[in-house]
Amino acid sequence: MTHRAFIFDMDGTIVDNMAFHTKSWVAFFEQRGHTIDADEFFRNTAGRQGHEIMSHYMGQHLTKEESALLDAEKEALYRELYAPHLETVAGFDQLIEEAQEQGVKLAVATAAPPANIVFTLDGLDLRRHFDAVVGAADVARGKPNPDVFLLAAERCGAAPENCIVFEDAPLGVEAARRAGMRCVVLTTTLPAEAFKDFDNVICVARDFSELNIAELFAGSSAK
Repeated sequence: MTHRAFIFDMDGTIVDNMAFHTKSWVAFFEQRGHTIDADEFFRNTAGRQGHEIMSHYMGQHLTKEESALLDAEKEALYRELYAPHLETVAGFDQLIEEAQEQGVKLAVATAAPPANIVFTLDGLDLRRHFDAVVGAADVARGKPNPDVFLLAAERCGAAPENCIVFEDAPLGVEAARRAGMRCVVLTTTLPAEAFKDFDNVICVARDFSELNIAELFAGSSAK
């Protein structure tokens, strides 16, 4: 477990898509008579798995099969909305190229289901760059539980203290904290103030073009 690793959340981090996720959730629940506040919904659910969100809003009575069908319906709506806009956040491609040249392992750790991982990583031809891809099908619990980050680190052969997580949501930053990992926050979705109380955040940036790999591992990047 001697490698260094970058572990990337996918939605809202590799791609700037959370507005489309929230829009699809709002439409999905409105069709079923639920009115939700988009900002509050994001803050409370970003990083949680689909079945966890379904149970919270639709009721614990849902069977696993019913929840899976509803989640698949919502995710299909999301992919339809976001497909015309699919692209990486500025600076991402250069950052991972430089990281690979420096021997840094790369992983994705996301709450997304398999179909969305295929949609994003294969749609952008990114999967080949990653040493590990961990998603909702690989762990039982979503963020803020640390499971997805710990499994990604294990598959990269990296100890938690040698990992830097890239996130855009408070629940994800909390999951990284519980995993014993430092975190870089991208303000694709929320302002920097939303993360001021996390002691594991070493850097806040608009996108990847502002980041320096040596400074990140040294922990010296300014917040």
